[in-house]
This record gives sequence, C-alpha cells and structure tokens, in this order.
Amino acid sequence: MSDSNPAPSLYAAREPIYPRRVSGKFRSMKWVLLTLMLGLYYITPWIRWDRGPSLPDQAVLLDLANRRFYFFWIEIWPHEFYFVAGLLIMAGLGLFLFTSALGRVWCGYACPQTVWTDLFILVERWVEGDRNARLRLHRQKKLDFRKARLRLTKWLAWLAIGVATGGAWVFYFTDAPTLVVDLFSLKAHPVAYTTIAVLAGTTFFFGGFAREQICIYACPWPRIQAAMMDEDTITIGYREWRGEPRGKHRKADGAEKLGDCIDCSACVNVCPMGIDIRDGQQLACITCGLCIDACDDMMAKVGKPRGLIDYMALSDESSERSGNAPRSIWEHILRPRTILYTTLWSLVGIGLVFALFIRPDIDMTVAPVRNPTYVTMSDGSIRNTYDVRLRNKHGEPRPFKLSVVGDPTLRIQLEGTAYDTVEVPADTAYLQRVYVVSPKGSAPSNAEATDVRFWVEDLASGERTHKDSTFNGRGN
Repeated sequence: MSDSNPAPSLYAAREPIYPRRVSGKFRSMKWVLLTLMLGLYYITPWIRWDRGPSLPDQAVLLDLANRRFYFFWIEIWPHEFYFVAGLLIMAGLGLFLFTSALGRVWCGYACPQTVWTDLFILVERWVEGDRNARLRLHRQKKLDFRKARLRLTKWLAWLAIGVATGGAWVFYFTDAPTLVVDLFSLKAHPVAYTTIAVLAGTTFFFGGFAREQICIYACPWPRIQAAMMDEDTITIGYREWRGEPRGKHRKADGAEKLGDCIDCSACVNVCPMGIDIRDGQQLACITCGLCIDACDDMMAKVGKPRGLIDYMALSDESSERSGNAPRSIWEHILRPRTILYTTLWSLVGIGLVFALFIRPDIDMTVAPVRNPTYVTMSDGSIRNTYDVRLRNKHGEPRPFKLSVVGDPTLRIQLEGTAYDTVEVPADTAYLQRVYVVSPKGSAPSNAEATDVRFWVEDLASGERTHKDSTFNGRGN
C-alpha cells in the first residue's frame, strides 16, 4: 500500500460524556442513596463508643497494629477471621441475589465508582453549567481566561473531594481525632500521607476523567453478571413494539403509523454511560434508571403513556405485544434461583450471628514445646513444657487460674510465679509458659504418652474453657 493511501485507523478517540440534568423518581432515589452512603463513609470514623478505659472509643476501627477489628459492641480477634470471611461470602451472595432479581442495581445505585462519579458530575454542572454549556466549553479550542478559570475551579473541587476521600479512609485505621491533629501538624506516619495521596489521585482520575471507562473496561462485573441474569430478571429495557417506528413529525402524512417514540434522544443525553437503551441490552448499561425519568417526562409532555422505557423482564415482551398485562414483579423475583441465593445468604448470616453469641469471653491455645519434647529432672521426674496463650476479651484485667487434669499425679507450674494463677491484662492475648511435671514412677513403663486437658478459669466471673494436649516421656 502506498504512502498516499494510509490504512484506516481501527480505533476512535474517546469523546467525553456530559449527561444532561434530569429529575424524576429514580434520580431522586440516587440522590438520597448518594447522600446516605457518602454521609456514612465520612462520618462513621468520628462516632464514639465507650468500651472501657483501656480500649479505643472509636465505634468502627480496624486496629491493624493490635490486630483487632472493632464494630460498635463487636470485637473481632485475629483467630476469629471466619467472621470476616463470612461477611465477604454474604456480600458475594447478596450481589448474586440482587443481580439475578433486579439486574445491575448495585452498579447503578451503590457502587463507589457510580456514587463518586455522580458527585463529580454534580460539581462539574455547578461550575460549568448543564450539558450544552459543558459541550461548548469542551469543543472550544482556544484556552481563554474563562475556560482556564472554570477548569481550574472544577479540578480543585475534585481534588478536594479526593483528599477528603483518602483522609476519611485512613481514619478507619486509627483514632480519627488524634490522626487529624497529627496530619495537620505533619507528625503522622508517612503511610498515612501516602495512602491519602494514592486515594486522592485515584478518586480524582476515576471520578473526574475515566468515569464510564472504569465500568466498561476495568470492572469485571459486567462480564460476570450474564451468568446471574436470565429472561425473568428485572432490568431496564425499551418497549420496541410500542415505540417503533419512531419519528418526530406527528402532523405529517403517515404520522398515524408512528410509534410512541418521538426520537428526541432525551434518554441518550441523560445517560452517564453514553449509550442508547433503544439499541437493546448492552454491557455498558448500569441500570441507573435516569433514561426512564427522561423518557417518562417526555411522554407526559406529548400526552403518551409512561413506561416506554422501564424496568421490565424480557419474558414479558411477547405477552405485552399481544396486549396482555405483564406478570407481577414478585412472580419474576420469587423463582428458584433467587430463592436459592436467599436461602444460602440467610444460612450464612444466621450461622455468623449464632457464632457471635456463643463465643466465650475467655479463650486459650496450648502449644507443646518440642525442642526437647520432655526433660528428665535430677530426681527422676519428667517435665513437659507448653506455651499457653490466654485471651482475655474483657475490658479490664482478669485473674486466670490454670489447672491440668488427666492424671492426678501431674502437677502444674507457671513460669515467673509460684502460684497457679496469672493476671491477664484487658483485651490481651497473654503468652504464659507452663511446666507440667510427672513424679518418677507415677506411670507404667509402657505409657509413653498421656492425654491431658488444660483448664483455665476466670476467677472474677467463674467462666471456664479447656484445650486438650499430650504429655510425653512417661515410660522413660
């Protein structure tokens, strides 16, 4: 091929999407959810919760330094990570459930990318104007003072939101009032500043510039959701049988043959993903409902019934074409797939609640020291050594008494004290070395190992727990 006829490009540059302002029930619902979710995110680290003088008073705290997760009255220890795993399983099952029943409602209403993008578009509209004004500013080639001022104002507002987003995130990992003072006095750990910078930068870029590209190209969920949906899933669709053939001129010859769609493109202009829902189901659609608000408003103005674009199930199309009423929403939602997801989700939740209420306030683990397995003392007695980790989940120190059963001749000794009681600090996993001694000749010569049970008792409350282990070297 000659240089005078270069090969056509297979790629087109991205054209930024500037959605038009719209009002309606779905837009109002999104504003309410956006306010609630952003409010919870920014305010939660500042909520206080009294746990006692020796414990943090932040209601929600991921204390990585001390390996604790505090959520109001609930405290999760490292060995209780199954609670976190259970919550992640519930989140996954919940996402499957809502997607199979109502399509991509998570993407359209609650996904952080959607929430922060909505907030950034709102700021952009306040600064630069509605869709047409933003389009004119974008297409203006000359960078004059007005364009530079508007762009700089918008970017500074976006950056402030990004910094607030990163700042709120780090407050979940340490005491918020203390950290905010350290941040402004430049005494905070470099990790805090780095985290805020990274989150501020990603929020600024994802919400301000990438926007729909994150949903289309970076997020895996649009590809996975197809396995969760079927023809009974409630999703956004266009009633083609009612809208086609579309046309603007309602008084021209043949206008009586036109459908209800007046081809005003209102549904396209308000879409944050820049798609035309009239082209059918698309990977980019996040089912946010804004096209429904725009279309319903236009149908009301031209005197046509609402619902040309609406939440619907594909299985109702043939019935509606025949003039019959669609099935109720509950008939679509209550089907074997959604019932299965609901059952699994409920079982995991019930299991977690049951495990939460039956877990003890004291706990212990016993690890025999294997090097050496046992020691023969000068008087012929046999001694085994154990590392016993005592967990006191109370908000104050507690005296713990240790004992061992399995053979009445065995006696227990605690390193560092002449007594069988040790005080365990509040909310602490305390490591105590324990010796168990068997007198010479207290067991048959063929008894090389004996099962023993360690008991620990909280002398303040009387609560007890135990762990089983073995005593070695009895037959030597």
